[in-house]
Amino acid sequence: MTPQKTEGIDRWDPGIYAIDSRYVRPGLMASHLLVRSGEAAFIDVGSNDSVPHLLQALETLGIDAGAVRYLFLTHVHLDHAGGAGRLVRELPNAEVLVHPRGLRHMIDPTKLEAGTRVVYGDVLFDQLYGRLVPIPETRIRAVVDGEVVQLGGSEIEIWHTEGHARHHYCLWDPSSQAVFAGDNFGIAYRALETAKGRFIFPTTTPTQFDPEQAQASVDRILGARPRRIFIAHYSALEEALDTLARTLKNELMHYVALGERFRDSPRRRDALHDALRSHTAERLAEHGVADPGRALEDFLKFDLQLNAAGVDDWMTNRSR
Repeated sequence: MTPQKTEGIDRWDPGIYAIDSRYVRPGLMASHLLVRSGEAAFIDVGSNDSVPHLLQALETLGIDAGAVRYLFLTHVHLDHAGGAGRLVRELPNAEVLVHPRGLRHMIDPTKLEAGTRVVYGDVLFDQLYGRLVPIPETRIRAVVDGEVVQLGGSEIEIWHTEGHARHHYCLWDPSSQAVFAGDNFGIAYRALETAKGRFIFPTTTPTQFDPEQAQASVDRILGARPRRIFIAHYSALEEALDTLARTLKNELMHYVALGERFRDSPRRRDALHDALRSHTAERLAEHGVADPGRALEDFLKFDLQLNAAGVDDWMTNRSR
């Protein structure tokens, strides 16, 4: 299905919208909006700079800010949750729902900011995220695995899913037969789609990547036999889901094999990055992407740096 497009908003039936959060560049990060019988919920919200775009989307769609009941944060990485504190100030009736392991980091983001600065560096952190706004304890709560949240008469089920991070959950929406997978069903930028379909690869960012758990999460998502899987990077997957899942799991196994290959390398992270870059360039060419070198630079450069760092961290953590 081709979505209806309006001013950076893709509309999927029933009552599902993908809003371009404008994080870094168009088409990189989608915030999804669910609307059910007059109530609404955001699923992931981007960074502080995303907040005006999300509020504008509500206005464009004719949805009052007071109708937003929830901000579902699939995990607290800042491309998904960095703008939550600022956004909730603009939504008088919204409650923020997070994984129990992420709760304290959104109430007091000091450690979250410090850890992210280590990964990104101070200059890039300030450019991407700015000052993180704490969320008052009265506006946020943790959700348990299997919990069902009511939204306008619809039931949304929460699944704790590790692999990408230990503070990650996914959402199952039975009424649309859709899973909102955050980062636990990989990355598939629309700009890399060809006649062979979507180009998918894992996101193995630091510091909690776990390949076994990541594969288990893919299996749990696919086990629901969803009609669509909505991912943050970027939006709806709806064709050949079995094939995409198989590719994703094979890629996770390949990343593990590379980690083993370079286990004792004195510059393991650099070696992993170079190997991932070469491997991904080959996959892009096989997928029919016209200029794989350009694609690596324009769309995948930073993802591959983060993925190499995540595999490197996993190797270090495992050796401990």
